Amino acid sequence: MRARQLSRRALLAGGGALLASATAALTACSASGPPQPPAAPPSDSPETVLLKKLIAEKERTVALYSSMVAGGGEKLAPFRDRHQAHLNELRKHVPAGSAAPSGGSAAPSAGPSTGSAAPSAGPSAGKVSLSRLRELEREAAAERPRQLAGVSPGVAQLIASIGACEAAHAIALPRSL
Repeated sequence: MRARQLSRRALLAGGGALLASATAALTACSASGPPQPPAAPPSDSPETVLLKKLIAEKERTVALYSSMVAGGGEKLAPFRDRHQAHLNELRKHVPAGSAAPSGGSAAPSAGPSTGSAAPSAGPSAGKVSLSRLRELEREAAAERPRQLAGVSPGVAQLIASIGACEAAHAIALPRSL
């Protein structure tokens, strides 16, 4: 008996059917169970959380200085401008996918938002004064060294520089307007 030879058409048709059934089998294996919901976005790193807190704090500080400048304290404009520069630099370090705090719509509050027991008296709790701004600058400068642990070297350098500037502000603020 002679071995039966397959024609080219029969071979191609059989190969196509085999490929189609293999593809269907593999697709069925990978689609077992209901579709999974998309993964939740990763939560912010501790460094990003700290940066967001610092940004919110700086927004309140800029708002306090702005209210004093608007009330006739033009001498305070350079202090406000330095805090605005700090704010701009802090915003550069927040990752792009992370939602940054609101830009300037935060209600002014004079206390640092670092979780310390520092008093938080904003304009609603009393009039903003030079002595209150000086106290705010001292409290913020004192908090900065505690915020350096666990952050990247670049962010640590930025926070330390901001703290040094705040300490200088506490001394350089005028005694009267």
